[in-house]
Amino acid sequence: MTTPDAPTPRMSTARAAVIGALLTALGSISMALYTPAMPTLVGVFDTTMAMVKTTLTAYFAGFAVAQLVCGPLSDAFGRRPITFLFLALYGLGGLAALFAPTVEILVAARLLQGIGAAVGISVSRAVVRDLFSGQESARVLNAIGIVLSIGPAIAPTLGGVVLSIAGWRAIFVVMVVIAVAAVAVVQIFLPETNRAPDRDLARPTRVVSTYAGLAVDPRFLRPALTLGVSVGSIYALGTLLPFVLIGRVGMDPTLFGLGMLAQTGSYFLGGLTARKLMNRIGAERLVLPGLAVAAVGACGTLLLEHVVDPSWATVMAPIAVYAFSIALVIPALTTAVLAPFPKVAGSASSLLGFVQMGSGFLGGLLGALFVDPVIALQVVFPAMQALALATFLFVPRR
Repeated sequence: MTTPDAPTPRMSTARAAVIGALLTALGSISMALYTPAMPTLVGVFDTTMAMVKTTLTAYFAGFAVAQLVCGPLSDAFGRRPITFLFLALYGLGGLAALFAPTVEILVAARLLQGIGAAVGISVSRAVVRDLFSGQESARVLNAIGIVLSIGPAIAPTLGGVVLSIAGWRAIFVVMVVIAVAAVAVVQIFLPETNRAPDRDLARPTRVVSTYAGLAVDPRFLRPALTLGVSVGSIYALGTLLPFVLIGRVGMDPTLFGLGMLAQTGSYFLGGLTARKLMNRIGAERLVLPGLAVAAVGACGTLLLEHVVDPSWATVMAPIAVYAFSIALVIPALTTAVLAPFPKVAGSASSLLGFVQMGSGFLGGLLGALFVDPVIALQVVFPAMQALALATFLFVPRR
C-alpha cells in the first residue's frame, strides 16, 4: 500500500555527506579493522590459513547478499527503521565474534556482521537520491567519498595497534562501540527521506520483478557493471594484501595498517581533485580517464618479481594510482545508476552494492586459487580493471 507523499526533509550537503560517509564506512571499517589480525588467528584457533580466509569470505557473502534485502525493505518501510534493524544485527554479530570460542563460531559471527553492515552503503546512497539530483548528487557523493576515505585510512592502523596492545578480541569491542555510535547518529541526525514508502515493494514477487527490471535496463546495467567491477577491486585487495604485505613482504600487523594509508590517502587526494574538476568540466567527463588510469595503475603490479622485488613501495604504488583514479569515477557513475529510479532507489542502490561486493568476493575466490599471493594480485587486480574499462566502452548506453 502506498502512502501519500510527505514533504522531503532538507539537509545540507555537508550533513548528508557526513552521515552517508559514516554509514557507508561501516562495511569497509569492519573489514579493515579485522584484516591485520587474520594471520594471528591461524595460531589462536589452531587452524589453517584457508579457514581464516573463510571468516572474511563469510563477511563478504553476508554483505553482498544482504544488500538485496535491505534496499527493497527501505523502499517499502522507510530508510530509518531498516537502518536500525540491520545495525542491531551488526552489533549482535560483533558480540558473537568477541566471545567466539572456535573459528567456526567466528565465521558465523562475521557472516552476521556482514549482513548488518550491508545497510550502510545501500541506505546512504538511497538517501542521496531522495534528496539530490544531477551535479548536486555527484558533489554530495564525492564529498561522501572524501569523508569516507578517513575511516578506512585509520581503521587498519587502529586494528594493528589494538591487536598489539589488547589482542584480537578487543577489535570486536571496537566494532560493537561503532554499532552503538551509528545507531545514535541515525536517531539524532537522520530524518526519514523516503517520501512514499510502499509496503507492496517488500513482497517477494515484487522484489524479484524490480531486480529483474533493473538488471536488463541499460540505464542501470552499464554504469552499475562498470562501477561494480572497478570498485569491487577494493574488496578483493582487502583479501589479497594482508598475505602479500604481511606473509610475503614480512610487515608486522601494525606496519601493515600504517602501510594501507597509501591506498586511502590516494583516494582522499583523488576525491579532492575530482571535486575541483567537477566544478569545471562536470562529473561525467572524468569517468573515462579515471577508468583508463586505474587500469594502467593496476598493470603496474605485473612488474613485481620480474622487474622489482615485492616491497611496501612496489606493491602499494600501483594500488595508490588505482585508488586516486576511482575517486574520479564513483560520483558520476553512482548518480547515473540511481537517477532514473526514484521510486526504487533503495533497490537500485542495493543491486549496485551487490555487484560491487560480488565482484570483490569473486576476485577474492579467484585469488585464493593461487598458492603465491603475488601472482594472485597480478592476475586478479589488472583483470578487474580491464573488465571495468571494457564494460564502459562497449556495453550500450540504451
